[in-house]
Amino acid sequence: MPGPLRPVSRPAPQPVIARGATFGKGWRDVKGCASQESACMAGRVKMRQNDQHVTIVMATRNGEAHLPEQLASIAAQSHPSWSLFVSDDGSTDRTREILDAFGKRHPVSLVEGPGRGAAANFLSALCHPDLAPGITALADQDDVWLKGKLARGLRRMAAAERKMGGAQPHAPLPVIYAGESMLADGALNTLSQSKSGRTRPGFAPSLAQNLFAGHSIMLNAPALDLVRRSGVPERVSWHDWWLYQLIAGCGGALALDPTPVVIYRQHGGNALGGARGTAAGKRRLAMLLSGEWGRMMQDHALALKAREALLTRDARKTLDGFLDAPEFGPARILALRRLGIRRSSRIGDAALAAAAAFGRI
Repeated sequence: MPGPLRPVSRPAPQPVIARGATFGKGWRDVKGCASQESACMAGRVKMRQNDQHVTIVMATRNGEAHLPEQLASIAAQSHPSWSLFVSDDGSTDRTREILDAFGKRHPVSLVEGPGRGAAANFLSALCHPDLAPGITALADQDDVWLKGKLARGLRRMAAAERKMGGAQPHAPLPVIYAGESMLADGALNTLSQSKSGRTRPGFAPSLAQNLFAGHSIMLNAPALDLVRRSGVPERVSWHDWWLYQLIAGCGGALALDPTPVVIYRQHGGNALGGARGTAAGKRRLAMLLSGEWGRMMQDHALALKAREALLTRDARKTLDGFLDAPEFGPARILALRRLGIRRSSRIGDAALAAAAAFGRI
C-alpha cells in the first residue's frame, strides 16, 4: 500500500479576475467615476470572494471507481482558491494512488482516518489538528460537483452572515450552507432533483430529520471552530445531520439553497442514498417503524445534551422536552408536536406520528 501523502503547503491566495471580465476607462478611474460606483463595488466584492480560501474536506475509503471524476470536478471549480484535505479510512484499492497523482498538480493533504465509519471519518477530519481554520466544504468521494458550487456557496454564506449580522453585530456567527442535488445513477444519468420539503430549517425539526446533505455542506470559519470545540461524539450516525443540529442549536445561520450544486451519484455503496423515489421512501419508512431511526434520534440528542453548554437557552429547552417526553402513545405525539419536532413531508410526518405512538422514536 502506498504511504500517506506528505502535506502540501498551501500557497497564499492571489487575486483572480473572473473569466470574461473587461476593464475599460471606468474601471481604471474608479475614484473619479461616480457612475461606476455600484459596478465597482460589485467587482470588489467578487474579488474578495475570489480571495477567500476554501479547504475541501473529503473522507475516503476504497473509492477508486468514482474518485477521479469527483477530483476532476473539484479541479474545474470556478472559484480558484482551494485545497483538498483527505482523511482516508484504510483504503486497500487505488484510492491513495489516485490522490497521490492529483496531489502532484494541486494542493492536497492526506491523514489517516479513525476506521469507525464515514461519520467518524468526516468529523475527525474536521477536528484534525492539521486542518487549517477557515471556510470548509465537505466532499464525498463518489459525486460530481457542478462548476460554480464553491462560488455559489460562498455567496450564499455571505448573504446569510449579512442577514443575521444585525442581531449579533459583535459576535462571529456560525453559518452552515447546503444546496440541493441532481440525483443520478452510477453512470451519471440524471434521475431526479432532491427537494428539502416544506419544513423550515431549525433546531426542533433537526431532532427528527436532516435537511443539510453532507455532499454539499459548507461551513464558515466560526462554524468550523464550533465543530472543533464540540469534538467528535461517540454515537453519532450521520455527520451531516450532526452538523445541522449542532449549528442550529447554537443559534447559527442555516442557509439552505434550492439550487442544485452537486450530482449525487446513487449506487450500491451509498451510506443512505437520496430521499426521493419509492425504494428510498420505503427504506426510510422501515427505519422509522422498526425503531432504528428512533435510536439514532436518541443518540444524537444525548450527544447534544453532553454539549448543552454550547446551545442556546431555547435549544436546551427543546432538547430537554424531547428527552423527557412520554415514551409512547398520543401523549408522545402531542409532546413532539408542541416542540415543533416534525419531518419535511406530510407522509414522513404521519409516519413519525405513528412511530411515536408505538414508542419507536
